[in-house]
Order: sequence, then C-alpha cells, then structure tokens
Amino acid sequence: MTMPESHTLVDLLILGCGVAGSVAALEASSNPNLGILVVTPATDPIETNTRYAQGGIIARGPQDSADLLVQDLDRAGAQANSPQAIRLLAEQGPLMVQKYLVEQAGVEFDRAPDGRLAFTREAAHSADRILHVGDATGLEIEKKLIAALRARPNVTLWTAHTAVDLITPSHHSRNPRDVYAPLSCVGAYIYDQVGNRVKTVLAHKTILATGGLGQIFLHTTNPARARGDGLAMAYRAGARIVNAEYVQFHPTAFFKRGAPRFLISEAVRGEGARLLNEAGEPFMERYDPVWKDLAPRDVVARSIHLEMINRAISNVYLDLRSAMPDWRIKERFPTIYQTCLDYGVDITRELIPVVPAVHYFCGGVWVDEWGRSTVHNLYAAGEVSCTGVHGANRLGSASLLEGVVWGARAAQEAVRTLSAGLTTDPANIPPWDDSMSMYDTDPALFQQDMETIRRTMWYYVGLIRATYRLRRAIDDLRHLQREIDFFYRHTHLSDELIGLRNAVQNALIIARAAWENPVSRGCHYRQD
Repeated sequence: MTMPESHTLVDLLILGCGVAGSVAALEASSNPNLGILVVTPATDPIETNTRYAQGGIIARGPQDSADLLVQDLDRAGAQANSPQAIRLLAEQGPLMVQKYLVEQAGVEFDRAPDGRLAFTREAAHSADRILHVGDATGLEIEKKLIAALRARPNVTLWTAHTAVDLITPSHHSRNPRDVYAPLSCVGAYIYDQVGNRVKTVLAHKTILATGGLGQIFLHTTNPARARGDGLAMAYRAGARIVNAEYVQFHPTAFFKRGAPRFLISEAVRGEGARLLNEAGEPFMERYDPVWKDLAPRDVVARSIHLEMINRAISNVYLDLRSAMPDWRIKERFPTIYQTCLDYGVDITRELIPVVPAVHYFCGGVWVDEWGRSTVHNLYAAGEVSCTGVHGANRLGSASLLEGVVWGARAAQEAVRTLSAGLTTDPANIPPWDDSMSMYDTDPALFQQDMETIRRTMWYYVGLIRATYRLRRAIDDLRHLQREIDFFYRHTHLSDELIGLRNAVQNALIIARAAWENPVSRGCHYRQD
C-alpha cells in the first residue's frame, strides 16, 4: 500500500484528552514502538470536561465493597444499567485509579489528619468511597495526566485541532467496491484552526474520547466546546447510538444574572447542605421522604424544577452555613467559595442561589466491555460512549471512574489487535475537498442558530418532556438542520461551524430518542 504525501499515518489516533483519552494514551504509550496522536480542539489541553469535575472519583472506602457499589449504581440508574458493565467498573475501577492516576500520573488525593486517604460520600452512595482534591478534583487529575502525556516520547499532542469527520472506506474511499465491506474506521479528517486547513490522518485504530454535549442546551455546567462532536461523527459513520434520551441535569448550578452556570458540587449536599425555597423552608422531604437532599440527581433536579414552577420563583437555595463552620467551608470547597465570592455571594454567610442545568449525557456510542463500537477499529470511552454503567441516570462521581476504566481497556484492546492494519489502501482515501466553499463564516448566523438549538432543547426536550413538545422540537430542528447543512457545505470551515453542524445533529438524536421512549425512567421524564 502506498501512502500519499498529503496523508499522515499513526498507529493510534485518540480524539480528546480528558480523563478517558489521556488514560488511553498513557496505557498505549507503554509500548514504545507505537506512534500515538492525541487531538484536542482546545488551545490548552487541560480545557476538557474532566477539568470541571469538582466532587471526586469513586474508589473503595474502608467500609465499602464491589457489591455495595454495584447496588448503588443499579439503583441510581433505575435498573437500566448493564449488569456486566457495573460489575466490571466496581471490581476493576479502584485498582485502575491507583495504577493510572496515583502511580503513573501522580495525583495526590486529599488525606485525613492521620495520613490516610480522605473518603467522602455523595448523594445515593451507601458508603464513603469518593476520593477528592478539595473541590477541584477534575482539574488536578487533568493537569497531572497532561503532564504525564507530555513526558511520553511516543505521544504527539495536537492542540487547536478539531475533528471534522471520521474516515470510513464505505463512505470516503475512491474504490466503489469498498461500499460492500463491513463498516470500519481508518482515521479522521482534522481541521487545523491555526493553519486553516484540513489534515487527513489515517490510523490503524481510533478512540473517540470527545466528552459531552451540554452546550446544546440553554443552561449547562459544561465547557464551551462540549457540543457532542464525537457523537455526531460516530452517528454519521454509522455507529450504533443508544440511550440518547438520558440527559442528566445537575440539580445545583450557581444562578445569578450575568454569571456562568458553574457547578455547585453534589459533595456540598453530601457534607450536609440543605435545599431551601425562597421562604427558607427545606422542601426535599416532600418529594423524596427517604433520601431527601441526598436523593438521586434526577429526583433532586425535577424536585427543584417543580418547586420553582409551583412557587413561581427563578431559583432555589443551598444552605451550607448550618453544616460547616466558616473555616471548614473555605478549606473543603475553596474553588466554590472563591468563585461564588467573585460573583458577590459569600457562601460562609449567605445562601447559594441554584438552578438545575444539563450536566452529563448518559447515552452515547454503544461500546462493549473493551470499548469497541459497532464500527470496526473505532473505540469510544468516557462521556461520548455508552458502556451501560450509568443506565438511565448517572451515580455521582462514576463518570471519572468510567473514563479511567474504559479508556485503559479500549487502549489495551486496540494495541492487542493492532497488527491487523488498515482496512483499505491509503491511496483510495482522498484529501479533504473544499472546492464548494465560497462563503466565510457569518457570526450572526452562527450565534442565532446555536441560540435556537439551545432554547429548543431547553424548553421542549428538557427536564420534563411531553409528546407535543417533542413533536415541535423535531420539526423545528429538522428544518434548521437543512439550513445549517447548506451553510456548512458552502462555507469555509471553522471550529464554530463544525460545532454548529454537530450540535443540530445531536439535538435531533436526543429529541428522536425521547420521542420514541414513552416510559419515564431515570433522567428521562415524560409528563404524558
């Protein structure tokens, strides 16, 4: 096989460098003979969904067991989880935290005064099992993982590069016979934001680790590029997508006009904070008399939503003052304390105004226990994937652990089967063709279309869904997708344009899945 000069060939292509992508790269790079390319659209590789995970990561506490964790995952997931996946996570996860995060990356989790690891408990957990680094666990994990990757000589990191589409011979090959072959992935077209050109990257194996899609909703705790790029690319490539109706709303995002909806960690309630309405009354016992403020996230989020509607209020409040002294609040939640203070709220003296916001996508690209998708040589790990761990609703702090486990296992399986090689002649894969592009990106159109997507999803495909709302959403989004598709095909590429195309596709994926599932379960709630 001949390799065109315009193409780049690597052994393993990893799209995304959050916890799943970084752990995958760490595992694969232990073989010094492999060439690994990690790609991120951010200029700073630390800018990932992982960075914003405040609460912590599941490990195994002193009074904990794999069986207890399996029970908690299954209960939180409304018994829609994969039994094999949750057992795998519960048994192997804590060992992998030690191996990849502690030993290889050097993450230093908080410790108790006696020097032992400090475990805490979050909502719907039956044991103290959460490891944390203050209230910025994800940031510390991400910093250490990226530093570890930079020290690996066989890992190349491309920043400010946005994946446009996966390359599949059945869709892209010049050889007409390739259309009859089973679906397979041989790399991706990747847009260089600085060089303003699209690179053709061929790979023996590709791992999607592109994170979530919260930015397609009006209110979200997710960073700016969390628009589901990997999900849309996998969908266009023909991969199976499952559980797309299960979009988890975090019950408590900071709410103040002009301020971002940053996350108020579930660990705040885990440490004893109470939810209050505008009259200062605790209300969760009316919605969940057993778990109250520590009920599963979907229950708490809907309870807040209903409390706001029934009382015609714009937000509710968290009271941490009665749970901790001032000094302990600042010590345990320094990031939350300082960020709230930056926006005029002193949480040691005042109530924290909060609203629900989209936080986590429980569905995604279907993968097996080794991260394999239904497209040959395409793997997925982290939030873009659906392993079955979360079922219909994610248990708090399970996502980082899932990223570690499936990131490592996807890399292990990819490396183990690497000798198979490409499924097509590289000469059959054409370089990117932009000959039809004649317009520059119009910021006004982009902003208006994204705003339309976000508001449509928030009001019609949000916390409480109904048939008539979903029907309106699908009709509106179909029309908008046609307009965006025409715009995309005739406009010079940009990161924003790529994201807009993916955003409308993902909005439709979720709206259709919600329409097709009439059963309320977990974080999918049908009013009718």
